[in-house]
Amino acid sequence: MLVRRVLITTIVLTFVALEQSSCLVRRRTITRKGGNPKQTLLVADRNTLIQAIAKQFEAIRDFSATVDMTPALGTAEKSKITEYKDVRGYIRFRQPADIRLIGLYPVVRNKAFDMVSNGIDFKLYVPSRNRFIVGSNEIEKPSANNLENLRPQHFLNAIIVRPIDLKENQVLMENFTDEENAAYILHEVHSNGSGQLILRRTIWFDRLNLQMFRELIFDESGNILTDARYTDWKRYDDLPFPKHIEINRPRDEYAVVLDLIKMDINKGVGDDQFVLAQPPGTTLQVVGQPPAAPAKGTH
Repeated sequence: MLVRRVLITTIVLTFVALEQSSCLVRRRTITRKGGNPKQTLLVADRNTLIQAIAKQFEAIRDFSATVDMTPALGTAEKSKITEYKDVRGYIRFRQPADIRLIGLYPVVRNKAFDMVSNGIDFKLYVPSRNRFIVGSNEIEKPSANNLENLRPQHFLNAIIVRPIDLKENQVLMENFTDEENAAYILHEVHSNGSGQLILRRTIWFDRLNLQMFRELIFDESGNILTDARYTDWKRYDDLPFPKHIEINRPRDEYAVVLDLIKMDINKGVGDDQFVLAQPPGTTLQVVGQPPAAPAKGTH
């Protein structure tokens, strides 16, 4: 015990001597991205962050947004990504799960795609392929045709971060703070009934302002389904919302960047905004089945 005390005392005295010798000591100021050296990191507990997610979700009953979109095909894993610039988009949302997305081509502004979902089923119209695709939101087996894997719900789950169901899931909290990072991470896990815990989501909060800046959604094997990132939070109709959203779907090999141009929250979105009929002359395709003959009339 005496030897240990002597050793500790020696170490302490050594560091004191180094501290007093300016030629041997170099002080570094840590400045994290988005902050400044004098900004104090904020402190929060698990329940506070869980409640913040629920509060943000429940505050938004509906919205209508005009966005600049930058879709991209390909993945970093395959070392090839093709981006499409200057796509104008319109997004309509209404609780609990109605969403409509319309994309227009650059310059000419012809319709590139139109898709809608009620939270259970979806419809997707692609004029360039004369294709009208319908199916379930749930993907049982990913298709080799990436277009068939596209779901409005993927966008909704990324744009609107859903509350954590504490009856079904457990939450672990991580304080991920080092020289470059300062974040709280909530790990949402679920028991599969066989004693195994499955990671469902991670939700990241910036400790400089306690704002959400990332959400990762995983499949049963722990692979990333959605990687959504949020920056430049602004107030729209007195509610906070990220002006810049990046959505990456690595398994489906597509991504999209959304930059808000106009945002109206809780001003009402009518039923007609979520109606998408099959245009005459288009080919109907039910996901998982071969395409049918072109339609002769409206559906």
